[in-house]
Amino acid sequence: MNTPQKIVLVGAHGTLGRAVHTALRERGHEVITASRKDADITLDITDPESIAALYRQVGRIDAVACAAGTVPWKPVTELTLQDVRDGLEGKAVGQIELVRQGLESVAEDGSYTLITGILAREPIRTGTVASLANGAVESFVRAAAIELPGRQRINAVSPTVFEESLDAYGDFFPGFDPVPVRRAAAAYVRSIEGAQTGQIHRVE
Repeated sequence: MNTPQKIVLVGAHGTLGRAVHTALRERGHEVITASRKDADITLDITDPESIAALYRQVGRIDAVACAAGTVPWKPVTELTLQDVRDGLEGKAVGQIELVRQGLESVAEDGSYTLITGILAREPIRTGTVASLANGAVESFVRAAAIELPGRQRINAVSPTVFEESLDAYGDFFPGFDPVPVRRAAAAYVRSIEGAQTGQIHRVE
């Protein structure tokens, strides 16, 4: 039986974030949205102080779900060191900080659900930094799962391109089978309400 949880959802206004928000609300959870704008709490996940302020504001919570992360899309021959740093900060380090700083705020049996993506295992042109950041997040999830305190759990959702995003991104994913975003949202529900930890939930 599903027990309602108090959940912080980071990045609630993108294609994925909206779907996750709807899925969690339909399951009876209390969802607190956090993002740069138009959210319950203003958050910049690349700023550690902003993350600390988030946890001070929300108090005790049951779960953190992240559907946010940005990386530069450039051919590897055009990448600068700053591009690499920006991609790691925007997709990997920010999510790691959500976990690292959340250890005292998340319930003993609470959970973290992070976002990666298919590029961790299926690279595409201009996606080198995305592949790098996704791989870093997935490795972190597997490693952190054996060290989190109490019975805290951590998983990641790793989707392919969404049907709803084909107009914007379809040309970057030739030959990939898109999936409806609701399938990725269901993976968040599985991560939050289930018992698994250290898992990468592939949505392909």
